[in-house]
Amino acid sequence: MPTPQTAIVTLLETSDLHGHIYPTDYRDTYDKPIGLAKLSAIIRKERSIDPSLLLIDNGDLLQGTPFMYRYAKYGAGGIHPAAEALNALRYDAAVIGNHEFNYGLDLLNQTVRQSACPWLSANVVNERDGQPAFGQPYRVFTLPAGIRIAVLGLTTHYIPNWEAPDHIRGLAFEDALSSAARWARHIRENERPDALVVCYHGGFERDPATGEPTEPLTGENQGCEMCLRIGGMDVLFTGHQHRLLAGEINGVAIAQPGFAGQAIAKVQLTFERTADGSWSLREKKASLLLTADAEEQADEQLLIRFAEHERQTQQWLDQPIGSVDGDLAIVEPFAARQADHPFTEFVNRVQMETTGAAISCAAIFTDEARGFGKEITMRDVTANYIYPNTLKVVRLTGRDIREALEQSASYFDRDERTGEIRVADAYLLPKPRHFDYDMWEGIDYALDISQPVGQRVVKLHWNDAPIDPEAFFEVAMNSYRAGGGGNFNMIQGRPVVREFPTDMTEILADYIMERGTIRSECNHNWIVY
Repeated sequence: MPTPQTAIVTLLETSDLHGHIYPTDYRDTYDKPIGLAKLSAIIRKERSIDPSLLLIDNGDLLQGTPFMYRYAKYGAGGIHPAAEALNALRYDAAVIGNHEFNYGLDLLNQTVRQSACPWLSANVVNERDGQPAFGQPYRVFTLPAGIRIAVLGLTTHYIPNWEAPDHIRGLAFEDALSSAARWARHIRENERPDALVVCYHGGFERDPATGEPTEPLTGENQGCEMCLRIGGMDVLFTGHQHRLLAGEINGVAIAQPGFAGQAIAKVQLTFERTADGSWSLREKKASLLLTADAEEQADEQLLIRFAEHERQTQQWLDQPIGSVDGDLAIVEPFAARQADHPFTEFVNRVQMETTGAAISCAAIFTDEARGFGKEITMRDVTANYIYPNTLKVVRLTGRDIREALEQSASYFDRDERTGEIRVADAYLLPKPRHFDYDMWEGIDYALDISQPVGQRVVKLHWNDAPIDPEAFFEVAMNSYRAGGGGNFNMIQGRPVVREFPTDMTEILADYIMERGTIRSECNHNWIVY
């Protein structure tokens, strides 16, 4: 029989699943085109075509749904659902994402131990010796045709700006770009693979088509620079930004499959035999397989596997925990971001009462947030407060507060045609960042969006007088913002005077249950115009 002269290798990537196994977002019980169970049907179909394909998860698997939250907080026994899902679907590798650290290293290490596939991250290292903290920076796979594919894992190194210090104690985060360059060179020289695939839990700092910057060059995302500067890289799988991307940059096939299981990235590599019998990569093709376009139904076996976890989660979500006197519903999130609203005032008041701080800031995280109806359930709490943030009290000067308000004010822009206030493009692309706009309680302020960015705070009072820029104030905020997350550099590094390790979701739920009935209040202390 003649030796085949061509071979096609299929690579599949999931990323930013954020705990979505079932096809639901948990805001209601309706079936949606998301989740690993629906992706599983696509994976099964692709395996029927190419049984030796490589399947990789690119990070942010452990956090993001009440399903995972409940397991982390109340059901940490037996195998972690994330590890069980990786094993059931026969993943070949997984990459550490930034949200893998949200519930602490014990839970993360448990998941890594229980997974049949390796978890890769070359640039998350131990402080004591500089070695990769999760064992393997990369893995080389030899496929049936003898083709060798090297898969290198990388994680955005910006994590210390967001994560609770206790959750990353003993770890160091090397620059992802320089680490990628070093390890890519090592792999090429020592492993000599037929193709090098980099799986980076990070995204693109520039528009892949035009090269124009799309966000502040903080180092959080370095995908374009990797494509331009790292020699010998054939494929770059990305994530973190929740974008739907497939294409090529500088000869490197790139892909990013959105979030929550809305798509899976597919890259096909075509190899040809050379005269000496080795393989040479001739063609790369990147595409996205959208869950919404798939004809297959959700994987029934996977749904059955997690049915008891899901039943307990739904039961937990539907339990009433309190009621509302008045109105705490968010009818239109954008309108609620332009003037003081009872729901954001409620969140800020909880933060202030919990911490003892006289000032607080909080965000409406997504446009899906709807506040509370007359009866409050755990589903309402988790649907509105979707991140496992803790609380910190940070000491800021009056000048810091003004600069933080100016940063938040950059969330807004004016439509050139109508003059109406709208969300600035930088907060919508490459992904929505509504969580990076804060609303404050304990101070009185006004933002004039007709003014240039950086000059929009036209009123800022404390105790009915202009705030003293040199005076110190204690401000309650979530742990993400306290670390400077969202380009709040004026907050990063400021003294943390108190910390509260309980998740904000639990703080809100406990506050409601202790009181039974929550009264809607709004003092209208701020406005945007």
